[in-house]
Order: sequence, then C-alpha cells, then structure tokens
Amino acid sequence: MTDRRALRPYAMLAAAMLFWSGNAIAGRLVRDDIPPATLSLMRWAGALVLLLPFAWGHLVRDRAILLAAWPRVVAIGLLGVAAFNALYYLGLHYTTASNGLLLQALIPTLVLVCDRLIFGVRPGWSAVAGVAVSTIGVAVIVFRGDPALLTGFVLGRGDALILTAVVIWALYTSLLRTKPAVHPLAFLAATFAVGLTALVPFAIAELARGAQVNWTPTTIAVVGYVAVFPSLLSYLLFGAGVAALGAGRAGQTINLMPLFGALLAAALLGEALHGYHAVGMTLILAGLVVGLLGNRAVRRT
Repeated sequence: MTDRRALRPYAMLAAAMLFWSGNAIAGRLVRDDIPPATLSLMRWAGALVLLLPFAWGHLVRDRAILLAAWPRVVAIGLLGVAAFNALYYLGLHYTTASNGLLLQALIPTLVLVCDRLIFGVRPGWSAVAGVAVSTIGVAVIVFRGDPALLTGFVLGRGDALILTAVVIWALYTSLLRTKPAVHPLAFLAATFAVGLTALVPFAIAELARGAQVNWTPTTIAVVGYVAVFPSLLSYLLFGAGVAALGAGRAGQTINLMPLFGALLAAALLGEALHGYHAVGMTLILAGLVVGLLGNRAVRRT
C-alpha cells in the first residue's frame, strides 16, 4: 500500500505529460488556422469557464490568503500560464519538431538549477543521474540514433522562442513551492485568470494585424481539447505532483513527453516507429526508475 501511494504522484505526472504531448500535436495541427496568442487565449478562457463552477466556493473562502500573496500568484500565473504557452505556440510556427523536443529536454536540468540558485536545494545523486539518463534517451529519439545529426542542429528564431519558454517553465516549476496554502482549485483558478488577462492584449494585437481564425471541425476540436486536457487537468495533476515529489523529481517526468509524442504521432498521424524510438524510450523510463528508487531510498533512510 505504501509503494502504491508513492507511485501515485508519478502516475499523475505521467498523465499530465501525456496530455501535454497531445497539446504539442494539436498546436502543430492548427498552427496555420489559429494565431498563437489567440489560441492561448481561447485555451485558458475555456479552461477557466470549466473550472469556475468547482473553484468558486474555494476562491471565496481563500480570497484573503490569495490577496495577501498576490505577488506570488501573479508571478506564477504570468510565467506558467501566459508566457510559456504563448511563446511555445509561437515557436511551433518557426521551428521543427525535433528541435522543439530537444529544447524541452533541457527542462529537468533547468529545474534543478533553479531550485539550487533560488532556494539552495542541493539535488541528490539519484535526481542528477535520473535526469542525465532520461535526457540521453530524449536525444536518441530526437536525433534518430544518429550522432551525426548533432552537427546539423541550428538555433533559429523558433528555437530561441521555445528555449525562452523552456527557461520560463523551469522557473515556474521551481516557484510552485512558494504557492500560498489555499485549495488547489482556488489557486488554479487564480493563476488561470492572471494568465488569461495577460494574454488579452496580445490576442487583440494579432487580430488587429489581420490574423484570422479559420473555424473548421478540426480547429473546434483542438480548442476543446487544449482547454480541458493540457490546461485544466494537466495543471492540476502537475501541481499535485510537484507538491508530493518536489520540483526536481517532478520536473524529470517532462522527459516523458518525447516518448508520448512519438507514440501519439504514430497512432494519430501515421508516423513510423523505429529501433531508436525503443532505445530512447527505454533510457527515458530507466531514468525515471533511477529517480524513483533514489526517492524510496531517501524516504526509508
């Protein structure tokens, strides 16, 4: 029973990574149909509308605590809701999927760095080893098992945008430890509202420049998906995982995204799976197991 409880945060984080992997595919599908800031705005507006009926009572009860901690709430909402997602969707317009996956693989390492620099948290050996092994697995998938492709990696405009988003997400993950002691739904609704408010002028600017939304059954389905699964559910699951495991160990599970992305691309887009996918997936899972075993050893000690 104890082991099952210990695995629960990893299961929640794995579900969040699955939904976020679907978000990457969804963003690519509609990149020519919905401008990036507009897609982010619709995503968070939908998520907030769905969340408010369940969160309203908690918001009312926790409003004094939230107002007292407003600088932290605003910072977390701006970083994790507004800035990361807008930059990520914008980056998908200019970079390849391979480059994007490689840059996202930097997140677990950057989370450990943020934890160390901001909070003085020294990562354990298992966290460092697990991140290293999983990152190698990501690189195997991204570069298709061919080291020669490393020489062809060029940091372009889209890559710079996603790299900035990656740094922002690492900072957001680390700062989650500072969130006020309120109900998770109240905190989620407050950060969603902050991010949504910040995105409004950017979406208006896009539309004022002549950008348009091409409404089709696909775009409608994508907006519905991104509002529910990678927004409402994933952020709730990710926050719970960070609270249970800490930012460093929770951040390591982000390396599951290339694994899930490859599987989803094969299932939904008909892309083939190769031997290097199997090698990379094995290394990613091995890195997570190293982190899990190290966590159990520390707990027992």
